[in-house]
Amino acid sequence: MNAAGSLSGLIDTHCHLDHFSDEEMPALLESARDAGLVGMVTIGTRLARAAQQKELAQLDTPGLRVWCTVGTHPDHVGEDPVPTSEQIAAVADAPRVIGIGETGLDYFHGAEEVRPIQQESFRQHIRAARMLDVPVIIHARQADEDVATILEEEYAQAPFPILLHCFASGPELARRVLDLGGYISFSGIATFPKCEEIRTVARDIPAERIVVETDSPYLAPVPKRGKRNQPAFVAYTAARLAQERGLELADFIALTTANFQRLFRKAA
Repeated sequence: MNAAGSLSGLIDTHCHLDHFSDEEMPALLESARDAGLVGMVTIGTRLARAAQQKELAQLDTPGLRVWCTVGTHPDHVGEDPVPTSEQIAAVADAPRVIGIGETGLDYFHGAEEVRPIQQESFRQHIRAARMLDVPVIIHARQADEDVATILEEEYAQAPFPILLHCFASGPELARRVLDLGGYISFSGIATFPKCEEIRTVARDIPAERIVVETDSPYLAPVPKRGKRNQPAFVAYTAARLAQERGLELADFIALTTANFQRLFRKAA
């Protein structure tokens, strides 16, 4: 019996396969299949390394789909000049690239003088996502107000699909993202004993806006906390959130997979 029992259909909406070696990949993919996964999205953190994400998406098979996104994480905005939205869109305009990011704001790691660069990068990624009509994948850490304000300002110009990943913020950011039609993704953090506020948000948001992820190799869920995370472990997060929402696990898996397909329309 695996973490998802005999169930299948899970999708890990956010992992970092580039943090695993070629030697580790066969076992990682096999474990994902055994846990009931049918797909995963490997997320870009540096636009300059987009080719690597596209190559990882070639691991795609009929039984276990692999997609990718491209973009520059806010922690890395100082490494290269901020690309224009046109440059980002040109890199992302490929069949296996189904989203832009991760992007956003991180004021925990980012020194104050870097914040304007993060904000400009965030806006350029949003505009690229709008151009291609694909989701922008958002990282928010200790920057809730600025993340929400930028999203609202950009959305007022023209709408775009939104996914707030690895939710670890307060209910106000969740509300403002949901008001823009956005989706919210929950990671293993939602299983941590002290994270009741995050579970409350996961219980309360509309059913049609919730998806799950690992953010692997980080943030392994209970009961794997402290171990190196991997896509297979999304099954534990799904099981906990199904319990929190009072759903059978099979129903929660079907729900989150349908949400993923509605949001990531390129993931055919």
